[in-house]
Amino acid sequence: MIETSLKTADLFDCNTEYLKPFFARYEYPWQMVPHIKEFILSIIEKGLDGYKLIGKDILVGENVSISPKAEICGPAIIGKNTEIRVGAYIRGNVIIGENCVIGNSCEFKNCILLDNVQVPHYNYVGDSVLGNKSHLGAGSICSNLKNDNKNVFIHGEVDYSTEMRKLGAILADHANVGCGCVLNPGTVIGKHSSVYPLVPVRGVVPSYSIVKSAECIVERV
Repeated sequence: MIETSLKTADLFDCNTEYLKPFFARYEYPWQMVPHIKEFILSIIEKGLDGYKLIGKDILVGENVSISPKAEICGPAIIGKNTEIRVGAYIRGNVIIGENCVIGNSCEFKNCILLDNVQVPHYNYVGDSVLGNKSHLGAGSICSNLKNDNKNVFIHGEVDYSTEMRKLGAILADHANVGCGCVLNPGTVIGKHSSVYPLVPVRGVVPSYSIVKSAECIVERV
């Protein structure tokens, strides 16, 4: 099985105009995670066509549906036609793309979701980047802190030191995670790869793969 490239440009096709320069700035996607807040604030200061402020440092596009029982803390940017359901908790430093589903009792903190992402039920997404049309099944979480509190490494063909104590998961475009999965800190799931339900995942999952268990990863055919 061929190792997937871990470079930002190979994992994501970012077509959102205001985000393109930010994604192009970083060779690897985890490098952008510590800079999400400052980037959001810079965009809010300049403004975006078709977006309006609905609270302090909360910039929202057209036709966004927000449940009155959801809580949004800025800074945050939410793209048009996104649905934010009952009990969703956006803790700040969050960018959500267009046509996304932000589900009931889900929590988001310091993360980026590109377009058409679905995180619909009882999920946690912290210090993570989720690509276009990626999906988290019910109850799956992006764990962002190691038990020993040490810095997170990305374990691919070589080990990459992130120099960060908190880092969740990187899901490339079209990555699909089944219900009840734990994505350990620093997990990278390549393009068009899937994870079966109830599987703990760590390290790098190559693109076009299926994770059937922690010990069994097969090529998608």
